[in-house]
Amino acid sequence: MRLLSSSERGASCSCLTLAFLMLLLCCHITSTLSQKSESALTVVENTEGGEGAGSDDDGDEVTVDEDEEEGDLEVVQPTEEWQTLKPGQAVPAGSHVRLNLQTGQREVRLGEEQLKYWTQEHREEKESTSFTPDELKKAMKKIKEDLNPASRDTEQQDSVSSQFRPLEELKRDMAKLDLLVETDVQIMRRLLDQFNSSNSTVQQRLSILLELEYLVHQVDNAQTLCSMGGLKLILEGLNSTDFRLQESSALVLGSALSSNPVVQVKAVESGALQTLLTVLATSQAHSVKKKVLFAVASLLRHFPFAQHHFLSHGGLQVLSELFRADGRGALRTRIVTMLYDMISEKELISQAGLDPALDASHEERVHQYSKVSLQGELLEEGWCSLVPQLLESSDHDCREKALRAMLAMAPVCLEQYRSDRSLLGSLVSMRDQYQGMVQSEMILGEENGYFAEIVDLIDALKVKMTV
Repeated sequence: MRLLSSSERGASCSCLTLAFLMLLLCCHITSTLSQKSESALTVVENTEGGEGAGSDDDGDEVTVDEDEEEGDLEVVQPTEEWQTLKPGQAVPAGSHVRLNLQTGQREVRLGEEQLKYWTQEHREEKESTSFTPDELKKAMKKIKEDLNPASRDTEQQDSVSSQFRPLEELKRDMAKLDLLVETDVQIMRRLLDQFNSSNSTVQQRLSILLELEYLVHQVDNAQTLCSMGGLKLILEGLNSTDFRLQESSALVLGSALSSNPVVQVKAVESGALQTLLTVLATSQAHSVKKKVLFAVASLLRHFPFAQHHFLSHGGLQVLSELFRADGRGALRTRIVTMLYDMISEKELISQAGLDPALDASHEERVHQYSKVSLQGELLEEGWCSLVPQLLESSDHDCREKALRAMLAMAPVCLEQYRSDRSLLGSLVSMRDQYQGMVQSEMILGEENGYFAEIVDLIDALKVKMTV
């Protein structure tokens, strides 16, 4: 046996020491791997292609299979972002845990099932549920107020009181104003007393008539005014020497007569028709004649009894003189319109009288209209030659009304129409003029427009004259 040298003995000792250390390390690793704690972590393979398998992950992803006994451990609430786990911290079940190989620290985030329901809406809802300290103070204050209804009622009463004036103060103000609520009847009574007072000035009476004209548009008020004696005062206003009172009185009378048979009867019985015709024949003011014509037309409309008295008192003669004297033409159009209305009314009633199913009231109206000899009066007063003069006007409305009246008067005026050589030429010229306007209407999509209607009236009159 050869004895080892000192150098060989040193090397052999070093190898034995290294081998012993390696053996101890292997035993420690084996013992560590063989042990399994209650919160053991298992390395899993990410087969879903989630964030765990992405290029941004720095370590293997693990999933907690079992919940660790919490005890006094701090439980971390994971989010959708990775966050570092500190020693002694626990995580809920279903969370993803990984070991970051770069930092050597464990990280945790929400699991796939949790992320599936962790949408933007849930995040906003969670963020919205957080409260600031000021909001919490206000909420606590409101809870105290709700628990104390007496203080809340007091505050509400104070708020209402600040918006409205006290009742006693309102009563004092109302007493100072001395308000008086009047009915229409009381108002008309007061106005008539003021109008009849000798102390009333012309301006005050004009204001009174203006108020009355507004009130008598209502049927009941007009009838009440007559029963109060107001009709007499209005007729006195028509006889006034002040043309302003005449004009206002005629306007009130015409408004009261419109579509009001009761007032029409009372007006005829009070002599209103004679007064109106007198004013038409004697007044010099154009505005007065205009309002009086309105009152006459309102009195005669659908009232054959008044029409009969109108003709018997020379009404057509007064109108013919007024027609000839009117140089501006505005009164002419009103007169012709009134005559056309009277002719049309009688014609419609006469045609309706042929119906055997009419009752006694209709038969009476037919009988009343039969007493109105309007056609003969028109022929005698020269209206067959007066109405065609309106065709010379440049106003379309004036021409239209003249054509309608001429057609209505054709049964008695046709011979005079034919004898007037210039009339047929005027109709032909007018038709050519309006035919161009009709073409313009048709371009605008109006097949049966206003000018087309005028052309139809011209054609109808030409047919009657040439047959």
